[in-house]
Amino acid sequence: MSQIDVTTSAGQLENCTSDPYVKFKIGGKEVFRSKTIHKNLNPVWDERVILLVETLREPLYVKVFDYDFGLQDDFMGSAYLHLESLEHQRSLDVTLDLKDPQYPEHDLGSLELTVTLSPKEGDIRDATMLLRRNWKRSSKYQSMRLSDVHRKAQLWRGIVSVSLIEGRNLQPMDANGFSDPYVKFRMGHQKYKSKTIPKTLNPQWREQFDFHLYEEQGGYVDITVWDRDAGKKDDFMGRCTIDLSLLSKEHTHKLDLPLVEGEGVLVLLVTLTASAAVSISDLSVNMLDDPHERHQIMQRYSLWRSLHNLKDVGMVQVKVIRAEGLMAADVTGKSDPFCVVELSNDRLQTHTVYKNLNPEWNKVFTFNVKDIHSVLEVTVYDEDRDRSADFLGKVAIPLLNIQNGERKAYVLKSKELTGPTKGVIFLEIDVIFNAVKAGLRTLTPVEQKYIEEEPKVSKQMLLRNFNRVRRCIMFLINTGCYINSCFEWESPQRSICAFVIFTIVVWNFELYMIPLALLLPLAWNYILIASGRDTRQDVVTVEDLLEDEDEDFDKDDKDSERKGFMNKLYAIQDVCISVQNALDEVASYGERIKNTFNWTVPFLSWLVIVALVVATIIVYFIPLRFIVLAWGVNKFTKKLRDPYTIDNNELLDFLSRVPSDVQVVGQLLLSMSHLLTFHPKKRKKKKRGN
Repeated sequence: MSQIDVTTSAGQLENCTSDPYVKFKIGGKEVFRSKTIHKNLNPVWDERVILLVETLREPLYVKVFDYDFGLQDDFMGSAYLHLESLEHQRSLDVTLDLKDPQYPEHDLGSLELTVTLSPKEGDIRDATMLLRRNWKRSSKYQSMRLSDVHRKAQLWRGIVSVSLIEGRNLQPMDANGFSDPYVKFRMGHQKYKSKTIPKTLNPQWREQFDFHLYEEQGGYVDITVWDRDAGKKDDFMGRCTIDLSLLSKEHTHKLDLPLVEGEGVLVLLVTLTASAAVSISDLSVNMLDDPHERHQIMQRYSLWRSLHNLKDVGMVQVKVIRAEGLMAADVTGKSDPFCVVELSNDRLQTHTVYKNLNPEWNKVFTFNVKDIHSVLEVTVYDEDRDRSADFLGKVAIPLLNIQNGERKAYVLKSKELTGPTKGVIFLEIDVIFNAVKAGLRTLTPVEQKYIEEEPKVSKQMLLRNFNRVRRCIMFLINTGCYINSCFEWESPQRSICAFVIFTIVVWNFELYMIPLALLLPLAWNYILIASGRDTRQDVVTVEDLLEDEDEDFDKDDKDSERKGFMNKLYAIQDVCISVQNALDEVASYGERIKNTFNWTVPFLSWLVIVALVVATIIVYFIPLRFIVLAWGVNKFTKKLRDPYTIDNNELLDFLSRVPSDVQVVGQLLLSMSHLLTFHPKKRKKKKRGN
């Protein structure tokens, strides 16, 4: 038996920018993993490890990966070190050329090692312990690094906001003389992709992307333009780079960047903003437990500072304590769980607790709240070093539903949040926000979440959305029939009352009465709720939704048997998805209008009351023609004042914050989950008649 002393010194890699680390394997087994060097194509590890070798016939397999935070790491190259060619008791400097087995002609850089091959000396157990200590140190390096960073500084120091406006005179790539361009952005491990604009050389995107700035001095944003080619590999159209160190902070820069290796120009708006967006620490480093720190934060979001930094709505602190009874994902009957906490596009994760179904993380995450209507998502995964992580469970908690400082046990649910999985997670959450800023933010567009799963075709969901639309339409029809019955004198008492009310209202009508009348259903539903009659769940019940989801699973199982047939019907799938989403959107807006007035979300109902009172006062004191004139001047001059403005509808933006009936039921299930863990009874399948 021999041992080799390997010192990983440095490497030169081929890529835009990477966070490389190295894996060593012997006989198919991983024996060492180096630390990660962030944002470097010429990394220097300077690590030493002693590996026990049974035979020199097995080569040392070296693989280099690019670390992606929370995603699957990217392969950057590999090489073999043949141990039989080494001399005993002599240190050799070895340079390994990295290759990709699928593309052997590509040059992916090189890796420099210092290797010493020597006979085994001393007890085997001592060498094994040395190797185990080295591996343990490297595997837990990421979690220790995050804790150390928090004690010294924040996880990131600012936000780079990139608005992709348009492209000009791009290169034609198709036979028709046009292209289907889209843009890819990359800064470190952060990657985004824009939408595709079909058949144009002057695309208008009007999209915004936010990057987290980790370094004080700045960095680079790499941009590439591609032509979408259905059924084939997309064509490269050019690239450009933004050097953030040349841009001043707290100022929006308009950049016209010519494309290298291509034709045309990209027009961008770039803003660097200093921010305390998120942080991570141990429970021992908890600022909200310090009375002085908490008082300062409360002062920061007090009503007296409502007009200071309107984008800083509030902050949320999440304590991830522990989990119990998790699902066993490994063949050993254990799991290697870690926890990912997400708020909109902000994403942080804990360290991994190995071989444990009842892990304790004891981590504190702090997020900057941009929208009080956001949903906090906490997901538990099982770490798998050679593959993507396995899903173990998830909870989703709206910020407005959080009760500050209360430790709860949340039942972990499936990816779709439709049913429970195995295990519970203990969380303690605090939310501090400014109500005025939160109200103003409600009238702006919802922040787009860039990492989302593509929708799938589900016949049961299509039927459910159709039934939701039918309920809304039937409500309108019944209301119309009720009003029409007043004219038909089906009930004399009702018709007489309606006639008197109609005469009085028409005779005394003023414009300010419109918003005042909308206050009546809000006040009526509030009185009903205060008296103990809750009308918020009069359409969809929890049992109905659960029944729909159980039937959905049965339907999906049967559909999976027809995958060969479904693969031939992509066009039909696209139509089904479009119809399904359209029905969902129509039904959701109908339900959201109803839920606005029945106090489903008290914060939004109070916000409507304030807006309607203000509108009533304005319309009462200001003549209508001046209001219409001001509105028209604003609409006609908006593009002149800001050519790159993104149009939005404040009313639709407000309604997007109001939950639909399906979302209300999901929140109700979530509030019930910490009280008891329930297991749905298996329904007996009904025998179908011949």
